[in-house]
Amino acid sequence: MSADPYVLGSNRKIDPYRRRISNSDLLPDGTPNDPDRVEIGPTDLAFEEWQKLGLTIPDIPRLRDYRLSRLVGEIQRRDVGGLLLFDPLNIRYATDSTNMQLWAIHNPCRACLVTADGYMVLWDFHAGEHLSAHLPLVREVRHGASFFYFETGDRSSEIAGSFARQIDELMRERSGKNRRLAVDKIEIDGLRSLEKLGFEISPGQEVTEHARKIKNANELNAMRCAIASCEAAMEDMRRAVVPGRTEVEAWAELQKGNFIRGGEWIETRILSSGPRTNPWFQECGPRIMQDGDLLAFDTDLIGPYGYCADLSRTWKIGDKRPTPYEKDLYKAAYDHIHHNMSLLKPGISFQDLKDRGQKLPEKYQAQRYGVMYHGVGLCDEYPSLRYPEDWDACGYHGVLEPGMCLCVEVYFGEVGGPCGVKLEDQVLITETGYENLTSYPFEIDFLS
Repeated sequence: MSADPYVLGSNRKIDPYRRRISNSDLLPDGTPNDPDRVEIGPTDLAFEEWQKLGLTIPDIPRLRDYRLSRLVGEIQRRDVGGLLLFDPLNIRYATDSTNMQLWAIHNPCRACLVTADGYMVLWDFHAGEHLSAHLPLVREVRHGASFFYFETGDRSSEIAGSFARQIDELMRERSGKNRRLAVDKIEIDGLRSLEKLGFEISPGQEVTEHARKIKNANELNAMRCAIASCEAAMEDMRRAVVPGRTEVEAWAELQKGNFIRGGEWIETRILSSGPRTNPWFQECGPRIMQDGDLLAFDTDLIGPYGYCADLSRTWKIGDKRPTPYEKDLYKAAYDHIHHNMSLLKPGISFQDLKDRGQKLPEKYQAQRYGVMYHGVGLCDEYPSLRYPEDWDACGYHGVLEPGMCLCVEVYFGEVGGPCGVKLEDQVLITETGYENLTSYPFEIDFLS
């Protein structure tokens, strides 16, 4: 085993109960042991559950260093002078700072510039300087990155021009004559202002997706902890799911289970029961769940440390046994994801996975899920691997690499059928194959 505790396969442990020592300055993850701190993080409940599971707690300062090194490596590889970020998930990856994450997704009030030499400047929402004061990788905090119409109205072009001049100043100082700038997402006024100053703009999302795709062992420790907390929240929900309760009550239990462990949000509300399990993508509502119904859901959960746990299961409500039709659906879905999972290994191409993946039975093709596999990290990430039926329209090429994490999923439901089944596991690509990071069990009654 490597002496480096953050090489893939390491079993380094940190005692979670260190947080209970009154004279300890740090929590088990290397962050300040201060209940009044501004940064968010896991709760005592999460640390206790992780300790019982024997999980390795991530070293958060080193995780931040690693993620910045990944970004800088991709910036330098593409010979751009800097990377300008507006997407809150990309800003989180670069800085590990948070500020009204969901609000900022549709109100782009924050930005981050990472230059090719690793210098990082964060533009935060007004009066938000204290939210990143604990982060030494953030070298400057500024303001003035809000130039969306709600915030700046008919002054949007003016404010965008002022912001662009700050970028120009920083790029000349840090990157010299390199006028190539990668930008992930930006308002039109901002793009035009940067181009007027002579910047050659390239797609920043490509830079961030390829930086984020490879996780080292320490980053995987954070993901394993998030998955464990998600599975604990799933079990909380399962105990609360009984005939007579509504779908939204069930979903509220999953939300609560995530929050009380230090998780952050759930990206969707895809949970349905009974006839609402077909077709898929119906969001949970006031339907009262009946004895014998199927309940199907997709967690899409952003857990502790901001890492995604994207798992799907289908359960039976009450004490009734599954019907032969339900068992056939479930077995077909179970076999499908496990066949497709068995193909995973480093070096295999996206096209090979598409060609060798289990073919969809004709009766399930019309309502097939959008992907066979997708990447996962702080959220759903690169790559997105499509079924053969969709390859010509939106498939693309690439290969799997060690350290990539994928979700393997399927939905099976006939058009007009009485119900449907959704299943999904989250896995890691290793040096020799794959490791299933998911431990939540499947339904024995459906498989027997």
